Amino acid sequence: AKMAAAASDLLTGWCLFGLALLAILIFCWVYVRKYQSRRESEVISTITAIFALAVALITSALLPVDIFLVSYMKNQNGTFKVWADANVSRQIEDTVLYGYYTLYSIILFCVFLWIPFVYFYYEEKEDDDGNTCSQVKTALKYTLGFITICAVLLLIGAFVPLDIPNKKNSTEWEKVKLLFEEFGSSHGLTALSFSISSLTVIGMLAAITYTAYGMSALPLNLIKGTTSASYERLENTEDIEEVEQHLLRIKSKCRDGRPLSSRDRRTLQQLEERLRTLRRRERHLESIEKSWWTKFCEAIRPLKIVWGVFFIIVALLFTVSLFLSNLDKALHSAGFDSGFIILGTNLTNPLNMLLPVLQRVFPLDYILITTIVMYFIFTSMAGIRNMGIWFFWIRLYKIRRGKTRPQALLFLCMILLLIVLHTSYMIYSLAPQYVMYGSQKYLVQGGVTVATYNQLGNIFRSLLYVSVLFPFNLDQCIVTRTYLFLHKFWFFSAAYYFGNWAFIAVFLIGLIVSCCKGKKSVIEGEVDDDDSDMSDDELSVYYH
Repeated sequence: AKMAAAASDLLTGWCLFGLALLAILIFCWVYVRKYQSRRESEVISTITAIFALAVALITSALLPVDIFLVSYMKNQNGTFKVWADANVSRQIEDTVLYGYYTLYSIILFCVFLWIPFVYFYYEEKEDDDGNTCSQVKTALKYTLGFITICAVLLLIGAFVPLDIPNKKNSTEWEKVKLLFEEFGSSHGLTALSFSISSLTVIGMLAAITYTAYGMSALPLNLIKGTTSASYERLENTEDIEEVEQHLLRIKSKCRDGRPLSSRDRRTLQQLEERLRTLRRRERHLESIEKSWWTKFCEAIRPLKIVWGVFFIIVALLFTVSLFLSNLDKALHSAGFDSGFIILGTNLTNPLNMLLPVLQRVFPLDYILITTIVMYFIFTSMAGIRNMGIWFFWIRLYKIRRGKTRPQALLFLCMILLLIVLHTSYMIYSLAPQYVMYGSQKYLVQGGVTVATYNQLGNIFRSLLYVSVLFPFNLDQCIVTRTYLFLHKFWFFSAAYYFGNWAFIAVFLIGLIVSCCKGKKSVIEGEVDDDDSDMSDDELSVYYH
């Protein structure tokens, strides 16, 4: 009966996973179609963007699943469930590990091959309307550089030894043999981990730039709302009248046949461009004012305020927990050479305090972790949407509803893939024991006492240090597969540590800036001076 119940629970879990996968695909399709340009849409770039965005969301959802599976195999008294024998638990571990292998390999494929190829193919298609074969060759030529970088990262991760042999008189052949033995024993895990960690560093920079700002901008924008379309339309009408009067004054100077001065001609040209922009704004505002979507948003305005307050609470919880966790590492870690590995929890943070309480009521702790992960992803989307795609101080692309170019969507999805890689380490920084062991408990001293691994870290720090390097009590507790991809290389962990401080600083700066800014325009970023008149049709189609 217990085996049947366990099988039924697992079947239910897989059904829920299938429904979640379907929901993710529908969301990705709606999101991409919402922002892509109607005039410049391309089938191959649309499919690539939807696929890459779905991979990013599925990868982020794998962390809560991993934590749930290792916790589900044990009872509350610290013993394994009847069905969770050594073979079954190993099969579950291998399944999750193969899931990580697959998703991380797909991310490498997307970042280093597929997305660059589609991007350069579309660029060539815009520049040259020649034959397809020439476009494919040129795109492959540029993509070859990305493939070379990927191959170099895999080779470095595969053959750079983590443990240097102590034998000083060992021959060169023995050293080469050791490299191949380490590569064979890890089954390529180290090579993949090094490549993923390298991309995670780039994802950390993207998270500092976009996610930190999005975590402050998204909640405050929901709370403050946007200006009224009718009020903006009234102001815009006044601006149109003012510009038209100015144009008439300048044109009146040449009624008697006298030519305009160069200064007046420049002013006239600027005013005409300004007038065209204001008239486009007038058409957009009129379309928005009459749309059913605007009326619906006004009806759910109280709900938006509630969501904004909830999001700012989650952001503050996340930031305070990250600050205390980093402060704990600064005061009590093993130092820079160890990647700031923390030996237990000395300074507790709100998330560490909340998770043990939520563990008592299933599945509140998993809901919290899933909420934080999803919040991290959606605030990243908000940050990219508000800031656009930048290369240092140069703005490459804008993300706008119904007017985003295919190249910008490809960049957006690539950035999200990189940010997702950094998400796992961010959650690990907040609750390391929970990410490693979930809500598992184990028996101490022959079953006399039941303790969690978080309690173990505060009691036996030296034993926990052993468990960090070589998972402790493998016969009693199972380590999540996520941890196998973390702390493989100490220099990456050190980079993540300093990146966390930069993330906190950018979040606080973004919070101050967002508080000082007023309400956003109802057509914020939708109308620019460099837009063509044909772009008006795209937004009209979107709102109607």
